[in-house]
Amino acid sequence: MKKYKNHTLKEYLDCLSLRTPVPGGGSAAALTGALGVSLISMVANYSLGKSQHKATEDKIQKIIKESQVIKNRLLELVDLDAQAYLKVAATRKAPAKVKQLAQREAQKVPLEVCRLSYKAIELTPFLVEKGNKYLLSDVVVAVEMLFAAFKAALVLTKEN
Repeated sequence: MKKYKNHTLKEYLDCLSLRTPVPGGGSAAALTGALGVSLISMVANYSLGKSQHKATEDKIQKIIKESQVIKNRLLELVDLDAQAYLKVAATRKAPAKVKQLAQREAQKVPLEVCRLSYKAIELTPFLVEKGNKYLLSDVVVAVEMLFAAFKAALVLTKEN
């Protein structure tokens, strides 16, 4: 099966809209987080070379590197969530202990989406203060997307 992260946007959205167990909310939450942190990278890239201060440029470079790491991991979680949920679905008729184990394992993915979304949001105050002022609205959109990813993933830690 082709990994969701390698689908086109249209292919992924078509899969998401089908009556199939995956992808679902967790995968969509991870993708939403990846979109949000990508906006952070964009703003940081546009902010490079705008400051006379080496410390500011160094911090922006650090934000770019960290946001790329977070984005890549969230993109991996798009698929890992689907894999984890399929394991939960496979245990529907299994003994309670087997179900609980699969559910605990599946909860790790949305918990990581929460953690990474929060970590990405923490990158934004510096961009608000020192980043490209014309892209402030993109920072706000990034925060909203990351907050949505966080909240959606948090719901899934209780539901799966």
